[in-house]
Amino acid sequence: MHDNDHSEDGSRHGVTTKAVEIAVAAVILALGLVVIFDSRRVGYGWADDGPQAGYFPFYIGLILCAASAWTLLRAAFSDHAAAGVFVSRKKFRLVLSVFFPSVIYVLAIYFIGIYVASALFIGAFMYWHGRFPWIKIIPVSLIVPVSMFLLFELWFLVPLPKGPLEALIGY
Repeated sequence: MHDNDHSEDGSRHGVTTKAVEIAVAAVILALGLVVIFDSRRVGYGWADDGPQAGYFPFYIGLILCAASAWTLLRAAFSDHAAAGVFVSRKKFRLVLSVFFPSVIYVLAIYFIGIYVASALFIGAFMYWHGRFPWIKIIPVSLIVPVSMFLLFELWFLVPLPKGPLEALIGY
């Protein structure tokens, strides 16, 4: 029998399902409100020639708000099985060990371009998460971005964000 109050590693510590449901419902409620207010800005009524630009988004925003408000109230005021641990601290740390480097990667694209950032990202993940030897890390972390460069820049002629290194070689 599976005890819902314990996480996979047997601990009672971590983020509860109730907290996650409340947080997600609150974020979706806020998103729905943004949609509603922006739809009002561009017009959400019916004009002589049909619906205005915000007509359908307005009602989608209302549906999002209603569904998320229901979920928020249900999660906040009921004592159903959602009180158990959603994710243990150990598992949550694993998620964050991927999330934060991914955010850094996205930010690095702006400053050093997608190709150099990708090489560093792939190399770092192979080293920290895969524990691969350098003899494998270096070729893979260089071949993948070079292949991306050839594919997008030369063959498809689709420019991707570039940094100082690409400027040095004339791109």
